[in-house]
Amino acid sequence: MGQSSTIAFSSTDTSLQNAFREARKMALSYRGNPADPVGPWYEAALPSRNAFCMRDVSHQCIAAEILSMPEENKNMFTHFVSNISDSKDWCSYWEMNIKGLPAPEDYRNDTAFWYNLNGNFDLVYASWRLFLWTGDSTYIFNPAFEKFRNISSSEFIERWILQADSLVNRPPYPNTPLHFNLEDYFHRCRGLPSYSEGVEDLRIGVDLIAALYQGMLTCSSIEIMKGNNKAAAQYSEKAEAYRKHLDKYWWDPSAGLYNTHITNNGVYGKGEGETYLLWFNALTDTARIRQTLNHLAGNKWNVENLSYHPAILYKYGYWEKAYEDILYLANPATPRRDYPEVSYGVIDGIVQGLMGVEADARYNTIKTIYRSSNGHSATLQQLPVLQTRVTIIHEAVKSSFKNEGNKNIVWRAAFNGRHKFIYVGGRKSRAKQQQEKMGNIVSYIDLMVAPQQQVTAALK
Repeated sequence: MGQSSTIAFSSTDTSLQNAFREARKMALSYRGNPADPVGPWYEAALPSRNAFCMRDVSHQCIAAEILSMPEENKNMFTHFVSNISDSKDWCSYWEMNIKGLPAPEDYRNDTAFWYNLNGNFDLVYASWRLFLWTGDSTYIFNPAFEKFRNISSSEFIERWILQADSLVNRPPYPNTPLHFNLEDYFHRCRGLPSYSEGVEDLRIGVDLIAALYQGMLTCSSIEIMKGNNKAAAQYSEKAEAYRKHLDKYWWDPSAGLYNTHITNNGVYGKGEGETYLLWFNALTDTARIRQTLNHLAGNKWNVENLSYHPAILYKYGYWEKAYEDILYLANPATPRRDYPEVSYGVIDGIVQGLMGVEADARYNTIKTIYRSSNGHSATLQQLPVLQTRVTIIHEAVKSSFKNEGNKNIVWRAAFNGRHKFIYVGGRKSRAKQQQEKMGNIVSYIDLMVAPQQQVTAALK
């Protein structure tokens, strides 16, 4: 795709248009020099560290593709998957810097380093999403990626005692080094069982269980694609065990919320982990999902946590709150707005959230659905996806799709609600229906769009 980002977003809603423009400018300012020792990269860690960490990269990667940074993603992901090792108890490096080395802020040696255990499964899930978005099979079939995925789903789980039946009774600090020092956070946090880093005496966080669930589900999806149905079924069974554990042991009926962590004394507590229950699609009970969403939407969170919200809230039907969060995150007055995840979260929220763009390389399909209730129109131009570029125009009851590339693309034109017909070029086609996350019905048709062809679908 080259080194320049040509994507543009315009809307009759000037506030939203300005939010995208500001986020795009800031996100691209974090792009590193491909001649740096580490290779092509972008900042995905605390600002000014000149580094990227596993969690942030897993979150920022699709927005990076949207901004035409495929070389950066592939290089950074390859660094992570290539550095998994037995000497680190099947962890990789949590954070790497511009020099191509583990960041000293998080690493002293293989027995003393910071590492959040969620990272392995977050990276597996992100690799899958990158494959679906780009069609680049490196993320699935490259030996380094396969090794990372296979070890993460087996030896890593065993080494860190993360089996579904061991989670609430696992020992405080597995794999401690000789001369373990509880006051040394490189010892204490060498295998932190959550992304919530402020909880003392932590046994495990609910976000890690959600990550384990999605990691196993992702492995199952990959095995299905490879034709290994037996292995797929085994991974699916493991995923279901984590989901059942989550619903059995972590829901607090008196509060109507999920607990987010448990201490080594067996005391449950609540904090920031709820976001990851939705990020990893680990919830199936719609009543509990709604209560979780209402709690997330009704409280204040730090910007790292909040940067996940726009894409999540749009997909779960909380359009107004998602819109509000985008404008907040893009506002120059917002505290800590310079954290890299913030601008990438805005890009992701507008493209995958508001514009409803989903790609599935398995079927060469790009789905769009407009999630706006304010009557404004919106246009995405030159969006890089599935190794081509497309332009998408959304109006209230009409969408247009132009294939800017040189290969055929299947466009799934979707609209909210139950509709018997969708009209294409004045001719009506019988629509199909599917149910979205919260039971909402979506109507759609699949259309083959040739290179340089533009197609319009409308409800009337």
